[in-house]
Amino acid sequence: MQIRAELCHVDTLRCIVRVEAWDEGAVQGSALGEAANAEEAEERALDRLNTRLQLSRGQRSEQVASSTELKESPKEPQRAPVERPRKLEQDHAVSPAPPATQQIAESDDVPSETPTDPDDWSDELTAIDLEIRRIGWTREQEQAYLNRAFGLGSRHKLTRYADLVAYLRQLKLIQTNDDASTAPVPIRRGDLLSQGDSMLKQLGWNSDQARAFLQKHLGSTSRQQLSDEQLLQFNMLLEEQSLNATN
Repeated sequence: MQIRAELCHVDTLRCIVRVEAWDEGAVQGSALGEAANAEEAEERALDRLNTRLQLSRGQRSEQVASSTELKESPKEPQRAPVERPRKLEQDHAVSPAPPATQQIAESDDVPSETPTDPDDWSDELTAIDLEIRRIGWTREQEQAYLNRAFGLGSRHKLTRYADLVAYLRQLKLIQTNDDASTAPVPIRRGDLLSQGDSMLKQLGWNSDQARAFLQKHLGSTSRQQLSDEQLLQFNMLLEEQSLNATN
């Protein structure tokens, strides 16, 4: 089994890391970890992932035992060895698979822009130019970074205002002369929604339960009303609920 780690978010106060377990080309599970630095965040994410994998194997073993007529007790599931990467593999992050359609329904819950998005993005584009100069990147280095972050070779191909703002916000956190191939990438809203869908599915919550939880903790009735940072916070809260359910 192979572990892949991705630095999802970093600022002056915290780092958030997502880890995924892969086996024979398939994702076996994922988890988030938050701490003051990337190493501690990765350790917390790995602890959560191991707990989740052990629970999943235990459930599968019980299902196999109940479907057979063998009188002997099934063997206790073995914990697969986890190969930790030496560094965060930011270039190989894979989004979780989309959930079933019966999960939380929020007007199809796909990333969408709000009516308040400005028509003129010139101020943001100018600010991005200034940040790129401050960091010291060439056009080729910026293209390489954009390919990592958004799969695009130019900032002018960003069609969502939220992505443009996330790009600018992340550039402000990057230090002068940082390597474009390893600098942390912005939080992607689509990835956050997919992660949340996956965790809601694991919890077995319906749309009413998810909406009530969202209303209680963040004061909203739809994830579309949340900022990217709030979406990340919502996912962290779901992680805590998932861990509590296993204890």
